[in-house]
Amino acid sequence: MRPTELFEKALCGASAGICIRHDVPMSEYTSFRVGGTVPLMAIPSNEEEAALCVKAAADSRCTALWVGNGTNLLFEDGRLDFAVIHTGQMRGIEVKGNTVEAMCGASMAAAAAAARDASLQGLEFAHGIPGSLGGGVFMNAGAYGSSLSDRVSRSLCADPSGELVCLDAGSHGFSYRHSSIMDNGYTVLRTTLELEPGDRGVIAEKMTELRQRRQSSQPLDMPSAGSTFKRPPEGYAAALIEQAGLKGCRLGGAQVSEKHAGFIVNRGGATFADITGLMRLVRQRVYENSGVMLENEVQIINREGRAWNF
Repeated sequence: MRPTELFEKALCGASAGICIRHDVPMSEYTSFRVGGTVPLMAIPSNEEEAALCVKAAADSRCTALWVGNGTNLLFEDGRLDFAVIHTGQMRGIEVKGNTVEAMCGASMAAAAAAARDASLQGLEFAHGIPGSLGGGVFMNAGAYGSSLSDRVSRSLCADPSGELVCLDAGSHGFSYRHSSIMDNGYTVLRTTLELEPGDRGVIAEKMTELRQRRQSSQPLDMPSAGSTFKRPPEGYAAALIEQAGLKGCRLGGAQVSEKHAGFIVNRGGATFADITGLMRLVRQRVYENSGVMLENEVQIINREGRAWNF
């Protein structure tokens, strides 16, 4: 039996409540609207089912990738040889005192809105970030000078064997667009964010201001994965790309956004090869022009389910 078949068998033996889908196109689950078909998708609804998914994948030696809103992912085209665990049913959010506790599938926008409604400040920056909280903690998402590392107090995770582990703030190993969770094989299942009391009107006004800034400067009307490249140690990726004369550059259905050069967008029918080919071109031209080698921020996933960089 193939690893994905063993994974499904293990899941069915462990829990009858976990939803399973077959032959799922990942283009439907990523903001780039690009990606091939996985043979199996498991959809847990709570932390216990999620931990069972991790254990079943480990026991069956099946590569199983976690996907939330898919806003920072680019999957290879064609038939993909791994399974996906989707967090779409794990969206619960609860406010407790000065904290917001949310499951991994909750959107960062929803968590920020819950904080606003409870007159808690400190999460306004996250309101316009389209990803899920689990993915956001995984890669320490942020915007406008703030990041989740400023607010995370603890996370409930599953280790690679499916055992539940609680991480305090210092155990996340946060750095710019990175956490130790990216390296140790843990999976974020629930996170608690520590905030401060504030004025609801002021919080809402700040969110509106940031939303308008995004709408005016970013190509939100086109499929993309957000910022394609990480901010280099000096300068900004978008400025370096524009200085290299690449704003609007197009390869197949992929294009460096004419509105914001830090975004590569899908203008329609873009393939994995179009996007990665354009990324390579951008990196090479920027390096030739400025001596800076850009590092991709979007997570690129190959056919075997491994993430890779150029």
